[in-house]
Amino acid sequence: MTRILMVCLGNICRSPLAEGILKSKVDTSKIFVDSAGTGNYHVGGLPDQRSIDVAKKYAIDITYQRCRQFTVQDFDDFDVIYVMDNSNRRNVLELARNQRDKDKVKMILNELFPNENVDVPDPYTGGLNGFEQVFQMLNKACTVVAQNVMQ
Repeated sequence: MTRILMVCLGNICRSPLAEGILKSKVDTSKIFVDSAGTGNYHVGGLPDQRSIDVAKKYAIDITYQRCRQFTVQDFDDFDVIYVMDNSNRRNVLELARNQRDKDKVKMILNELFPNENVDVPDPYTGGLNGFEQVFQMLNKACTVVAQNVMQ
């Protein structure tokens, strides 16, 4: 089984969307997808209501998800760790114990824009339109991820 982790700052906006989107595109009996945040601000809570709403608009339910913080153990538990932005990338890499850990960390939008390290913008402080834009970016990136892991 391939194990994929989506990581953002608080695990309430971008990474829950990425988790839900990717799960909707893969065979979850073969691909395990989870999400986490680099910060501990929302541990145990639901994703942001705006993320829940935009996911629901596309028939994706993320209300079962609960926020959790990224840990060193995640390097052992996951094959690929997709981060949403360069700040998340730095925070995750600071916890890496070796090159093997570092090699698992990838920018999710590099699936669309190879080696450009483009950030998925954090929609938290914006309005609903920001969540829609993030959904569309992640949907495109997750389509590529799904195609790659299902081969």
